[in-house]
Amino acid sequence: MTSTDSTKSQHASDRQDIRSIEDFGLVRHPDTQGYVDDSEALSRAFGGTGLGDIFANRFIVTCVLAACTGGLLKFVTYRPGFDQGILSVVYVMPRFLDQFPEVNDSVSTAASFNKGLMTGMLEMGAFLGALMAGFVADKYSRKASILFGLIWFVLGSTVQTASFNYATLVAGRTLGGVGIGILSSTAPMYISERKQVAPPNVRGALLAMEQFTIVLGIIVMFYITYATRHIASDWCYRLPFLLQMVPSIFLGGSLYFLPYSPRWLASKGREEECLDALCKLRQLPSSDPRIQAEWILIRGEAIHNREALLIRHPNMRGEGFKMELQREIASWVDMFRPEVIRRTHIGIGLMFFQQFVGINALIYYSPSLFETLGLDYELRLTLSGVMNVVQIAGVIPAIFLLDKLGRKFWLYFGSFGMMSSHFIVAAMVARYSANWADHPAQAWVGVAFILFYIWCFGTPVPWSMPAEVHASSYRAKGVALATCSNWINNFIIGLVTPPMIRNIGYGTFLFFGSFSFLSAVWTYFFIPETKGKTLEQMDAAFKTDQSAKDAVAKAEISQLLCPAGSGSSDDPARVDEKRYDKGGFEQEWQETVI
Repeated sequence: MTSTDSTKSQHASDRQDIRSIEDFGLVRHPDTQGYVDDSEALSRAFGGTGLGDIFANRFIVTCVLAACTGGLLKFVTYRPGFDQGILSVVYVMPRFLDQFPEVNDSVSTAASFNKGLMTGMLEMGAFLGALMAGFVADKYSRKASILFGLIWFVLGSTVQTASFNYATLVAGRTLGGVGIGILSSTAPMYISERKQVAPPNVRGALLAMEQFTIVLGIIVMFYITYATRHIASDWCYRLPFLLQMVPSIFLGGSLYFLPYSPRWLASKGREEECLDALCKLRQLPSSDPRIQAEWILIRGEAIHNREALLIRHPNMRGEGFKMELQREIASWVDMFRPEVIRRTHIGIGLMFFQQFVGINALIYYSPSLFETLGLDYELRLTLSGVMNVVQIAGVIPAIFLLDKLGRKFWLYFGSFGMMSSHFIVAAMVARYSANWADHPAQAWVGVAFILFYIWCFGTPVPWSMPAEVHASSYRAKGVALATCSNWINNFIIGLVTPPMIRNIGYGTFLFFGSFSFLSAVWTYFFIPETKGKTLEQMDAAFKTDQSAKDAVAKAEISQLLCPAGSGSSDDPARVDEKRYDKGGFEQEWQETVI
């Protein structure tokens, strides 16, 4: 960004606050410049990774607890876990089928379609919610957007709980889906930004805690629903719908105590509030070089992202709701520019194949699929629960080995593992389904490979890679488009799976097995390896220079915010990290205050 660029605007909304530290009345620490230039030194300066470091201040404890809530929220929103845990049991409850005969195969000839529509309308609502989430989150804050989504979700859950006919139940699921779509786009953004404002030395612990709560939540909800089926009234299925609201209400209450994201505050030009938030979150004074450096980097990124959009669309400078809406639409269109579309395609494609390899088909309709293997009612439900537990076994290796073996390895491993599982199960069903009683061993082979399929699926790559491949000025919309792809494809799978199970039987497994193979082929031709690569190195894979341009622009902005030579040491790139060992600076600060 040049000085000329910064003075073109004629509107207050276009004037970026590029005041330096000194302009805010602060005394710059000699080490601040070094941390701005060396983010790795900044990370090291925050300390170790032990339990003592994690619980060193109140914010870290809050962040860990918030990550747990975020994990519960993810398991409501990402797939969504609560809904999967509920429906896989509810769909085979006799009382539910009596109350809603439209989804009872023995009563309605359209039951398969109605069941798919009931499942899929939540995903369609989520798709619509995901589209509106970004604008609400950017304009009114991440916290406000989450609260907005929670209101929709609780309203939908209430309607589902009180439903006495099929139409009302579908309407409730659509309303809840809008909330889920808003949450699925906004909550990860807010959780991610809370991780970013957490000291770098404990972000891994937060990620592990969050991942743990996701898989734990799915299991807990399944077994709660498994237990409620013994209730001798309609509450056997109404209670699980009601319990969907518990983590949402808990998260809504916790929002009151959680701070605004410093990154959002910076994006709105609230510079002093951003600094105050960082000081409170870190429990460090504004004179600490780590606080000063992080504040500069956060402000620089916010300025860069806005300037990048205005440079692409110079005729959209101005203020007001109409202009903001035009910029929002333009930012979506930008994702399909020639230099960006390959990266956009990766996020959309990953979510397409994540659904079309059949994961949600198995989780939503696992009892029905186990029925094709000739298993009785109780055993089908038991194995559905075991299948959820196996997900943990699939996630754990990826957590520890994802960065060692690379993203493409896990995509290949998952694709071929799922393909072989689908084809083997299809062969068992095609050959022996006419007489399972005489072939119990073959039925258990089918069960084993369904469980193996679930284990192979347990990689987080489709959710992590969209953020890794996009340059910073495109990342938010890139992740949002991937999320939209997830929901629209989830809707399609939820709609078509019941008729497929009913009409083509083992062909359902062949269908998903074929897409598992295609996902491996697609990965080979279109997915670059992102392991250990910077965004600038990703440019080479996509034959663009967008990330490199972003890096240069951010460096220029940082120089404006923290000009070299003013209050800096003789060697600004050198940082005396020993001063920050064992909380040295915090001790100095406390002594000064006392």
